[in-house]
This record gives sequence, C-alpha cells and structure tokens, in this order.
Amino acid sequence: MQSENPLIADFVKLANAAAGTFAGMTREAREGARARMKETFGGLDFVSREEFEAVKEMASRAREDAAKLEARVAELEAKLSK
Repeated sequence: MQSENPLIADFVKLANAAAGTFAGMTREAREGARARMKETFGGLDFVSREEFEAVKEMASRAREDAAKLEARVAELEAKLSK
C-alpha cells in the first residue's frame, strides 16, 4: 500500500536519485582506476607465461647442445693430439 504523503514520496524520489548517483560515481571511479592501472603498467615489459616457458625451453636445449659440442670438441682434440 503506497502512502499518499507528498513528503514521503519526495523522500523516496530523493533516495532513488541518490542511489543512482552513487552507482554512477562508483562506476566512474572503477573505470578511472582501470585506466590509471593500464597507464602505469602498460609501459612495463611483462611477458606471458607461454612466452616465458618457450624461452626457458629454448635455453634448456641450447645448454644441452653446448654440452654435446664441448664433448665433441674434446673428442676431436684428443684424436688430433695422438
């Protein structure tokens, strides 16, 4: 049952307007914070996990190849010194 009191009706309108304004302010604050975060961290050179894992695997293979080549060079040097 709705009240016919104009004072209460005006208060309800004011409360609804305040809630809408607060929701808008919250949304704007959130969007502003996101924009500042993108600005702050956008210039940094972060890599994705996939890129990191790929480079890590390449480095591991390069170390293995270097070890094999060192062994091969040592073997060839041993043959030459005989």
